Amino acid sequence: MSVQTWTWILVGVTFALYFGIAIWARAGSTKDFYVAGGGVSPLANGMATAADWMSAASFISMAGIISFAGYDGSVYLMGWTGGYVLLALLLAPYLRKFGKFTVPDFIGDRYYSNGARTVAVICALIVSFTYVAGQMRGVGIVFSQFLQVDINTGVVIGMAVVLVFAFLGGMKGITYTQVAQYCVLIFAFMVPAFFISMQMTGNPIPQIGMGGKLEGGMYLLDKLDTLHTELGFNEYTSGTKSTWDVFAITLALMVGTAGLPHVIVRFFTVPKVKDARKSAGYALFLIAILYTTAPAISVFARTNLIDTVSNTKYTEVPEWFKNWENTGLIGWSDKNGDGKIQYVAGSAIEGKNPLFSDGRGTHGERVLKNVNANTENELYVDRDIMVLANPEIAKLPNWVIALVAAGGLAAALSTAAGLLLVISTSISHDLIKKQLKPDISEKGELWAARLAILVAIIIAGLFGIYPPGFVAAVVALAFGLAAASFFPAIILGIFDKRMNKQGAISGMVVGIVLMLFYMVRYKTGLIGVFEPRPSSEWWFGTSPEGFGTVAMIVNVVVSVVVSRLTPPPPQEVQEIVEHIRIPSGAGEATHH
Repeated sequence: MSVQTWTWILVGVTFALYFGIAIWARAGSTKDFYVAGGGVSPLANGMATAADWMSAASFISMAGIISFAGYDGSVYLMGWTGGYVLLALLLAPYLRKFGKFTVPDFIGDRYYSNGARTVAVICALIVSFTYVAGQMRGVGIVFSQFLQVDINTGVVIGMAVVLVFAFLGGMKGITYTQVAQYCVLIFAFMVPAFFISMQMTGNPIPQIGMGGKLEGGMYLLDKLDTLHTELGFNEYTSGTKSTWDVFAITLALMVGTAGLPHVIVRFFTVPKVKDARKSAGYALFLIAILYTTAPAISVFARTNLIDTVSNTKYTEVPEWFKNWENTGLIGWSDKNGDGKIQYVAGSAIEGKNPLFSDGRGTHGERVLKNVNANTENELYVDRDIMVLANPEIAKLPNWVIALVAAGGLAAALSTAAGLLLVISTSISHDLIKKQLKPDISEKGELWAARLAILVAIIIAGLFGIYPPGFVAAVVALAFGLAAASFFPAIILGIFDKRMNKQGAISGMVVGIVLMLFYMVRYKTGLIGVFEPRPSSEWWFGTSPEGFGTVAMIVNVVVSVVVSRLTPPPPQEVQEIVEHIRIPSGAGEATHH
């Protein structure tokens, strides 16, 4: 059977499963809608958290970044995994004990102020929309390749699918769909990895295969380093970023993870505090399976790409190359007219996105607009295709190629659904119920939440159609925003009794404004006003992805200084803070 037939079958079966679960787990109450009724088992919650966590950025883009950036790409691995540990140890159990559904809810009650709650809602919306833009783009890329539609149509199909299960089931529907999506996603990520590892190094375990020897006795990584240096790239296994920038990006991703509203809310879906810790442990193990495999997949994909394409005549390129050319995610321009694809260091195009005109070149290749005449590089490869094209490059069976498509969709859709739920609860629960209309009925609140999801999906779809940068870069900026705004307010809220509303509000506002300013100034530029500034002008040599660390430090300093210059929080708030830090059951033996 052809790849497309297999894709229709596998995507059809998995989607039927998701829809079936969403209908089975319809939400009847707001508690069902927000926290799945609080009755999810630790293992199911661990699987759902892992699926929620491993977005299109983890599944599609992370290995793509590592395969292009080599050693420098490892910051994503360290930051995202380390952040999860931080979340499990420092935040989850305490927030679960505090017993609030959402991050703005915690901040509003801990800082006894609707002003703080509103600032938190605005931050949650900014973080979630930045993050969901990356997911929608991921969905578009997968649909466009495997259903042979353009990326924008792919985004629209993805919007419709997420709408169904988020709208019907809320957190309850999403939790059980995510358990199924985890199974699909991990199976789809691992099967090609086993196959390719076996094919290249004779060892089926990709983590070991990556460090293994090839047929001629040469180590795989040595071969990749050689290929890299021959083509003028930096050695794959050595980095170009400064130590400070590596540290800043890793820390921003770590604390950003710990402040991500859609992951924190998962810990309220289990019955007890102990279960929150257990499910965090399960999730860490389940996430590690994918995260330890990603570097191996990057190495396999990069080696295979160079081997099959570099210096090959265009008339002899493999079938997969021509398939992916149609999506506009890979392109070739014959600059020296020899009919061969020269793949060397340097950008093949000028500007960010290559747009294809319908004109054909002399050798029938797609003509890249804005060709960069200053470099000899003739090949443009979008990083986001590395994982998806990997099984095709390695000539794996058609069902494996289709399986990866189903896995990529599961990863993007599970995270998108979790984020949209955060957006809708921020609006229905934290804005409408807690502030604008406290006497709203439960039914009214449920409808408000569903309406908010509808609006959020439309906005998210627009972000997917007009995306700011490639998937993982957008997601990294969302982590920076979460680090700059939420993390200090949550951590200080748990561990600093003296922290008051004035400190928290000023810290969050300063942090998020600073991060947004830096992002616009150095990453996106304001269209028509100014271009993004060059990296030579970065403050302290910090990249926009790492700037969340600087913004977070500023937030902490501002929060602490302001809180010490203003009156302390009321006595009952200080007592709550004492209470959430004491393990339940402590001290009972001594008091009669």
